[in-house]
Amino acid sequence: MAIYELYSSRNKAKYPEVYHYETVSDKLRTQIAQILIEAIGSQMSYGSYQAQTPSEGVYSYLFNTLKREYGVDSIAGHNQGTFQWLHQYLTVDSNVEEFIDVVEIACRIVDKYVRPNWGNFQHNDNVSEKPDKALEEINERMKRDGFGYEFIDGIIVRIDEQFIHAEVVKPALFILQGFKGAQEEFFSAHEHYRHGDYEDCIKDCCNSFESLMKSICHEKGWIDDKEHNTLPAAKLIQKCIDNELVPVYMQSQFTAFKQLLESGVPTIRNKSGGHGTGKDVRNVPQGLASYTLHLTATNIVFIGNCYHEMK
Repeated sequence: MAIYELYSSRNKAKYPEVYHYETVSDKLRTQIAQILIEAIGSQMSYGSYQAQTPSEGVYSYLFNTLKREYGVDSIAGHNQGTFQWLHQYLTVDSNVEEFIDVVEIACRIVDKYVRPNWGNFQHNDNVSEKPDKALEEINERMKRDGFGYEFIDGIIVRIDEQFIHAEVVKPALFILQGFKGAQEEFFSAHEHYRHGDYEDCIKDCCNSFESLMKSICHEKGWIDDKEHNTLPAAKLIQKCIDNELVPVYMQSQFTAFKQLLESGVPTIRNKSGGHGTGKDVRNVPQGLASYTLHLTATNIVFIGNCYHEMK
């Protein structure tokens, strides 16, 4: 269902100026519950003689996954997954982290399972929301409510600044689709950031950046198998420049860029993450982790674009 622009909404700013992360409004909870149920379905089988509907299978899988991960036997007073349980859990009984957990898994199911089996769900469950439209509306509803998260490439990621997210983070995620190791590490960095584990966020940022360069260098034959496992970031950067991954006609302009790469993400990791804390416990600030996350994404986009142009 498309978003209907009511008179009351047309006379307000479409998007809040500041995102929030620690609370979920009752309005957003209800909207997302409605969208997911419309996208998955709510048809129920009756009696043991009737086969389980596709949507019942989805709710059962979602319920059992959360039950196992949380180590509980019931969720929100329910012993099995149904669309009624999902609606209650999303609107009443989940805290913010649990809300994000269930939305992420449910969106992933809509994306990866409901979409390729759309005809079956449409025929058996009378779904009224197509997968693409549902996921698009969920992201838009979160954005309009000021809830600073977005579902992209199978996970919920935190949004700190909309322009950087749209122009840097999203393109980086797209580029990393062809580099699974680096992609998983970048996803892990986002997960650590969302949970406030800023030191591990910085560590995984650097791992992702290094993995991307290693994959490109190894594919191009610029490093061998031994170097693939041992070469540090600074030498990988030099390999990329020596082999003209950065185009020759742009090399003079990117002298400063090489210095940025050498003194940017790897140095942040060396100073603030990835090593033992010693006697003092480090307190890595959120701002430093955010800067590292976005700097990593910027570097990934640049190196990725150069790689595709070279191909």
